[in-house]
Amino acid sequence: MKGIGASPGIAIGRAVIHWKEQIDILREFVEDPEQELERFRTALEFAGEQIRESYSRVLETVGPGEAAIFRSHGMMLKDPDFVGQIERMILDGSVNAEWAVKQVADSLIQIFESMGNDYMKARSDDVKDISDRVIKLLLQVGGIDLSNLREPSIIVARELTPSDISQMDRKMTLGMASETGGKTSHTAILARTLEIPAVMGVKELLDEVENGDLMIIDGEAGQVYVNPDGETVERYRERLDRYECFKKSLSEVRGLKTVTLDGVEIELEANVASPKDLDDVFKNDGEGVGLYRTEFLYFDSSLLPPEDTQFEQYRDVVEAMKGRPVVIRTLDIGGDKKVDYLSIPEEQNPFLGYRAIRLCLDRQEIFKVQLRAILRASAYGRVRILFPMISSLEELRSAKNILEETKEDLRSQNVPFDESVQSGIMVEVPSAAILSDHFARETDFFSIGTNDLIQYAVAVDRGNEKLSHLYSQYHPAVLRLIKTVLDNGTAAGIRVGMCGESAGDPKLIPILLGMGLTEFSMNPSSILRARWILRNLRKSDLEEAASTALSLATAEEVEEYCSGLLQSLNLCR
Repeated sequence: MKGIGASPGIAIGRAVIHWKEQIDILREFVEDPEQELERFRTALEFAGEQIRESYSRVLETVGPGEAAIFRSHGMMLKDPDFVGQIERMILDGSVNAEWAVKQVADSLIQIFESMGNDYMKARSDDVKDISDRVIKLLLQVGGIDLSNLREPSIIVARELTPSDISQMDRKMTLGMASETGGKTSHTAILARTLEIPAVMGVKELLDEVENGDLMIIDGEAGQVYVNPDGETVERYRERLDRYECFKKSLSEVRGLKTVTLDGVEIELEANVASPKDLDDVFKNDGEGVGLYRTEFLYFDSSLLPPEDTQFEQYRDVVEAMKGRPVVIRTLDIGGDKKVDYLSIPEEQNPFLGYRAIRLCLDRQEIFKVQLRAILRASAYGRVRILFPMISSLEELRSAKNILEETKEDLRSQNVPFDESVQSGIMVEVPSAAILSDHFARETDFFSIGTNDLIQYAVAVDRGNEKLSHLYSQYHPAVLRLIKTVLDNGTAAGIRVGMCGESAGDPKLIPILLGMGLTEFSMNPSSILRARWILRNLRKSDLEEAASTALSLATAEEVEEYCSGLLQSLNLCR
């Protein structure tokens, strides 16, 4: 059965069905609306406790970026508009609580989905997750306990939510498959972070699967096999054995330099969101921090974090890296990342709206506080400042002027900082890529952010399941934009790195190297695999392959070519 490969890897095991039947919510009239209101509020209280537990568990086991999902869920449970509508429906209509929750939630979901953008799609997913949680508490029903599986299993469901993922016992979860969802959903992001093979969007999956059925999940190909024949099982067991052997062999490159066979030195760095993520960076032998996402400090606060709080967190990261580079991205709030206390108005298309550098240039009092904190931290190590969402030279010049004003303020107060600290831009907007020759003359470095660059280049909402097949890092136009940036940066003699998910894609790494990329920043768990691959490549041998990839006409052709290249290099494990 074919679906969407949401998280790579292979899983072979018995199926455990989490949710099969949809819950039918019928309207019932109640004799005592006040008592029904109390029943709803009790369920709301229990839901809040569950969400706080999920937040703490994911914060501890995964990280603050992923845990932020549950923080937003908790805030929605306290939203006076959402809760108020439900309570008024119960009281005014004398109806049962679960029906009121369903009606209000469905209305909001319909509104959000009709707006057709990433942020609103994420909001509709959040509303569904929260309302389902409250309804299940009201009905006192639930699927299997994912935290207490008896044996390693493959989880199957009509839909899997971030709440479900937070409950999973990772040691007992071999893989997962669902009828709905896509590779850009919160659930898929959590699965990839936890390295759980996952296939989503498998139509009529539950019609074919029963508890205990033997299943194979191929998260790379998006393939699900139910009760496969012996030959298929044997083929996949061999692949799984090779992959597990390969993972163990990665320890051999720990502590080694990332140098290609023809002597090209590569920097392999990590994307992190807080000091807690550094354990994973050290465990996977990262050579620096290529992207420090500062917005998660703002997500974890109920008000704007003061300068000293920011400084202490940045300093902790810089000191812990002991002279290795730390690229700190300035505040990237907006789009699908919002905090209530900033009072950012709702927008029809927030990904094209008031976000990132646009917000910072407008709210300079916020921007300068963060810049002061970053500059102060630069006195403790190698810091580079990264401006996100730059689309014009005017924005870059304004940001640099504010940075210089902030430096002058610190000088006047005799506050130490690194006078030679570099500043650069995220290249994630096509206009910045196309004009990268001009930008290269006015900035110290580039960091290519492929996640947004893909979205903007091909005009695809990456949260829209109906369009997920069009959102591809293999799109020829995206590769050409990347090549333009690399060429212009190299010609100007400035550093060019990549911090989007493409940087950790094994199939793209050889092509990116052939195009001239020598600085890769990725999820820490991908670093050792990338080092193993790069140490077995010759850059000089891949320049022609990169030219071939750039000449292809479709994303499908590019991906097929990249897969074949990886296999021909004997690097496909």
